[in-house]
Amino acid sequence: MTQRRKKKSERSTQRQAYGLTVLKAADPRIRQLKRRHEPSIHGNKFWASSWAIIDYLARQRLPANTAVMDIGCGWGLAGIYCAREFAARVTSVDADPAVFPFLDLHARINGVEIRQQCRTFQEVRQTDLCGQDVVLGADVCFWDELIAPLYELMERGLAAGVQQIILADPGRPPFMNLAERCVRDLGGEVKNWDVEAPVKARACLLIVGALPQ
Repeated sequence: MTQRRKKKSERSTQRQAYGLTVLKAADPRIRQLKRRHEPSIHGNKFWASSWAIIDYLARQRLPANTAVMDIGCGWGLAGIYCAREFAARVTSVDADPAVFPFLDLHARINGVEIRQQCRTFQEVRQTDLCGQDVVLGADVCFWDELIAPLYELMERGLAAGVQQIILADPGRPPFMNLAERCVRDLGGEVKNWDVEAPVKARACLLIVGALPQ
């Protein structure tokens, strides 16, 4: 394959946005991983709400060396962005171990290192959250039974000193119920967030707390 054809082939199986390289489903490396690993909790691709978190962070910015925990991380797009753009110290957490090979691949091609923990929301302890500055989660509240574990994780995070929690979702009823409770009891706010470029995405952001200016 000539260099020109190789670059054209790469462009057809990759997306570039926010300084990240994201592999599409047609990329041979993704296809190979999918033959060997089968994520079971909706961890079969990047979800669009991650772009809303990334766009929000691109505007807000994070101080260098911020400690970030990406819960229900899936392929880890938001955490990888934080590590690459802000030199953040990122811990990506997911209940499904089958997502981590996809995260590893994207971390490698984006030149970052990501710490991993295989845990459910209930298994993330307050000691795990101590020392974390920011907690992120994209498309993590899609069942009613996830509302209580996520709310309790957020409570533990705030008690542990987490400064800001950002969750994103298209607006599913379980997420909106969680958001209503967080606005009422934790001082959170909900923002409708539209991204037009370099990608198109729309999500509701639930934001609890703020980073110091």
